[in-house]
Amino acid sequence: MKATFTSSTPFPPIPPCDTISRRLNFLIFPSLLLLLSTAILCYNSFSPWRQDINMVYPNSKPSQTENSTGLGNQCDLFSGDWVPHPEGPYYTNETNCEIDIRQNCMKNGRPDTEFMNWRWKPEQCELPLFDAIQFLELVRGKTMAFVGDSLSRNQLQSLLCLLATAVDSIQASHEPFAKSRVWFYPEYNFTLAFHWSFHLVKSEDADLKLDPPSMNVYLEEVDEYWPPLIENSDFVIISSGQWFLRALMYHDKKGRLIGCYLCKNENITDLGVHYGYRMAFRTSFRAIMNLKKFKGITFLRTFTPSHFEGGMWNEGGKCSRTRPVAKHEMQLGDYFAELHSTQVEELRAAETEGWKLRGLKFRVLEVTEMMRLRPDGHPSKYGRPGGVNVTTLDCAHWCLPGPIDAWNELLLQMLKMELKIRGSR
Repeated sequence: MKATFTSSTPFPPIPPCDTISRRLNFLIFPSLLLLLSTAILCYNSFSPWRQDINMVYPNSKPSQTENSTGLGNQCDLFSGDWVPHPEGPYYTNETNCEIDIRQNCMKNGRPDTEFMNWRWKPEQCELPLFDAIQFLELVRGKTMAFVGDSLSRNQLQSLLCLLATAVDSIQASHEPFAKSRVWFYPEYNFTLAFHWSFHLVKSEDADLKLDPPSMNVYLEEVDEYWPPLIENSDFVIISSGQWFLRALMYHDKKGRLIGCYLCKNENITDLGVHYGYRMAFRTSFRAIMNLKKFKGITFLRTFTPSHFEGGMWNEGGKCSRTRPVAKHEMQLGDYFAELHSTQVEELRAAETEGWKLRGLKFRVLEVTEMMRLRPDGHPSKYGRPGGVNVTTLDCAHWCLPGPIDAWNELLLQMLKMELKIRGSR
């Protein structure tokens, strides 16, 4: 029976003092030990002085493979800020690597150099410097493929230059602007490839009278060129963006015109840019999942905004800043924010479906937010030799060397995490 105490109920007798003392000791000392143990554990887990903090992907539900690692402390690699790095870039335009003349800003006469003296700093940890030998050891005996547009090539050339600080590669193809190019590192048996596909899905010119010309985009038909070329790849970095911002005519899988973007035809429904962007990534991810031999990891490199100020590229817009901006100075805007969320949503859907069907991994290489803060990193008028007599400025691509090198610093850390997960299974 449960005891109750009322005004008429006598209180229990008071025990002797030595009994009270023993009871207090019994209660207090274990409690103090528990508090002390908890404090030590919390310090080890969350102390800002720790150097072994784990770095993980943010804004994502843990996948089955990530749950199996037992990761404790977490560092969001993609949330942070740019900090001064007076040591300067890893390489120069004199390094023995390939830099597209349109992104070779120093060779083309860009006079300022401060844009090269900043590094990405995650809020909760230090992003390790790029280690070319470590990268090559991680990818020993493997194949990595970049698929996408000229910004994808921009990142690839950054990686080539970073690796060139340690070892030379052998080009298996020599056409500068071939649809596919391959580099081989014999000492590490590592193959690096680039496959050009600016919409990822099938597309072709439509109306050449427009400036720029409109294009037919077949949203449910993948560009048949690239999927067979990545089937044996261990890592695929896929991306696309700026080519969806022009006038497009949307077609379904039967080739029927179903709508457009910027077509300015009252008889055709303007479905907007985000519809076409979503469908193109959905089709591309499904094409990867349908590759019977593919067992690799797919990384979506997220959209990066252009930084035209004072007008668009054809309206006198410029990008003449010489240092990063603070987070409050320049916002992404709803238009670009929705492009970003659209592609990430499709990646998350592919992540779930790919793992469920075949154990395939899809990951996000998140660079949108960090590059929002770097209007200073574009070629601007120095995308041409001499930087003179240029009427159209480049505020979309990135100078080499420059802030784009941080993408490959992040890629290296993601590879380390993925291979650590694989090795622990």
